[in-house]
Amino acid sequence: MGQKAISIFQTCIPLFQVLSDNHRQAILLALSEKGSMTVNEITEQFNLSRPAISHHLKLLLEKGLISVQQKGTQRYYSASLRSSVELLKELVRALEEECL
Repeated sequence: MGQKAISIFQTCIPLFQVLSDNHRQAILLALSEKGSMTVNEITEQFNLSRPAISHHLKLLLEKGLISVQQKGTQRYYSASLRSSVELLKELVRALEEECL
């Protein structure tokens, strides 16, 4: 693997780490399918406590996989995958250029 691909791969590691959890994967898929939801609406979809859902949302938010919008007293979470998908595409391109 070339230096460019290694560098991009290292940039992707935090993304891979946050996505390694089954609950976060399921939350992200639910947000992708259903659009924006509050933490309570997300909690209703899963067999996890509200604090556990909030923790997973915080981690997804930190990595830019979701976004949050305040509407009145409610916070609405939604999938925000564009930058992560672009980073993964960049990794694939680098691997194709250097390894194929």
